[in-house]
Amino acid sequence: MERKRVRVDFFHDVVCSWCYVLSPRLRILTEELNLDVYHHSFALSATEVHMVQVFGSKANAKKVILGHWQECVKVEDRKRINVEGMRQQSFDYPFSMPGLLGCKAAEKQAGQQGHWDYFDAVQGTHLTDNRNIGDSEVLVDLAHELGLDRARFKLDLNSSALREEVEQDRLLAKDYGINGVPCLVINQGWVISGAQPLDTLRHQLQQIHLGINAEHFA
Repeated sequence: MERKRVRVDFFHDVVCSWCYVLSPRLRILTEELNLDVYHHSFALSATEVHMVQVFGSKANAKKVILGHWQECVKVEDRKRINVEGMRQQSFDYPFSMPGLLGCKAAEKQAGQQGHWDYFDAVQGTHLTDNRNIGDSEVLVDLAHELGLDRARFKLDLNSSALREEVEQDRLLAKDYGINGVPCLVINQGWVISGAQPLDTLRHQLQQIHLGINAEHFA
């Protein structure tokens, strides 16, 4: 009898450097294990006001977050994170919502795979190319580069319905007890937090494939 596909709900944020580390690993395992991946927004800094509340100032937010980038550089499988490049940029460090809405707008046109492709692309634009993903024109241009309809994307990007979808993702994360990203929920029951090494994540998912009790992963 053919085993059921393993469902993976991937909670992430476009400004999360650890998500940038995890996403290519999950792509590898999706091909290996035939995973069924669903994408969900998790806004670490939903607004500029929230960012200042958390970090004290926009300048301090950038300083602290780039410290996280430096930690990610140590463990990423392929060197892509450009800490110094972002440090030299003069624009304010972007908050989460514009990029998350971009991911949702991409999903409207191209489904879950479109969401993932746009998410990876906007993260690359942010963490490698060091462009301002808080700029809506950057987000629209990126969608066009991925083959999405520019006019429709721009319209969806400003839709209140997409903001509601981001809010629904926040509530779903709360139901699972998620308070940070990246985070994977496996078969709507087991939670795997953090940017797990490829081999570790492969072992965990293989055990679930085999029907072994994975409760200790949570």
